[in-house]
Amino acid sequence: MDYSHILWDFNGTLLDDVTIGIESINALLRRRGLKPLESKEEYQKHFRFPIEDYYRSVGFDFDKDPYDLLAHEWVAEYRARERTAPLCQGAKEALEYIQSRALPQILFSATQKTMLCEQIEDLNIASYFTEILGSDNIYAEGKTALGVAWVQRAQPRRALLVGDTEHDADAAKAMGIDCVLIANGHRSAAHLRATGCPVFPTLPAWLAHLKNTL
Repeated sequence: MDYSHILWDFNGTLLDDVTIGIESINALLRRRGLKPLESKEEYQKHFRFPIEDYYRSVGFDFDKDPYDLLAHEWVAEYRARERTAPLCQGAKEALEYIQSRALPQILFSATQKTMLCEQIEDLNIASYFTEILGSDNIYAEGKTALGVAWVQRAQPRRALLVGDTEHDADAAKAMGIDCVLIANGHRSAAHLRATGCPVFPTLPAWLAHLKNTL
């Protein structure tokens, strides 16, 4: 595939943060006497965008606990754990390979931009990206508008988004770009296949495919 730009989702695609995501949401659930999530599979069943819908799905009542309060509480739990989350298997190799092909790599996330920049500095991967696209708040409302604005500004000849959720597929569709999904993050392979996008089990599997097509 003759791509001019590669866009990367961060959480669940480059950063293996599913475990700390579960731990963080379970801390909030237990604090309120609600049933914690017991497995990655259960977590993947509930996780979705916008994140407000995910919170409702796991049992939070916004009349008792407003989403704004829960969002700040979750971020505090997550940030206390974030340095224990490693890069996904094959993430560094994929970034290095695309860099070797002189393709611009853009980090594209619903995470607050300041937080995102701190995380990639800690992981020593900031130098791979020519641009960081992140949210201006902590509420993870989605990134479609951010992506559409980037396309209008950058006018990429042909771009590819690598992600791990249906939201990535939806954003790519709105942006008019290609998308591949990695089924090792926040949503299961079954959920991802329903988007119609190519789905790979891991980043190394996608990278092997990419090397045969670039």
